Amino acid sequence: MPAVGIPTGGSNKEYPGNLTPFVTVTCIVAAMGGLIFGYDIGISGGVTSMDPFLMKFFPSVYRRKNLDKSSNKYCQYDSPTLTMFTSSLYLAALLSSLVASSITRRFGRKLSMFFGGLLFLIGALVNGFAQYVWMLIVGRILLGFGIGFANQVQS
Repeated sequence: MPAVGIPTGGSNKEYPGNLTPFVTVTCIVAAMGGLIFGYDIGISGGVTSMDPFLMKFFPSVYRRKNLDKSSNKYCQYDSPTLTMFTSSLYLAALLSSLVASSITRRFGRKLSMFFGGLLFLIGALVNGFAQYVWMLIVGRILLGFGIGFANQVQS
């Protein structure tokens, strides 16, 4: 028969910790790591369908979307480079969350969260000033590393 975890109530001591402003702010900052995923899905999905963005970074997708009316709407965004742009953040977040646990164990949560935020800031700057597709992908990878660190540290 498998073991079942049932509290026995052996001790009536209450948890002595208090909900301080520092703890509240720390929890809010940690939760932001999860919110960033949802924000990215909404923003990157909207940006990748904007014509000026597609004309500059993905001209083949722009031509297929606007000029080739015979193609299926679901196939208009069929581009390996666009796929790399979109998925690089999520893959980087996955990989960094695996590495972040050992860094958090060694340096603590505060420094790990700071490092994740710094990576996210650098990634946002690279994406904001991007002139080429490779800059977008590198920026998204840095964003993913930041998100991966933030999500790992909060759990």
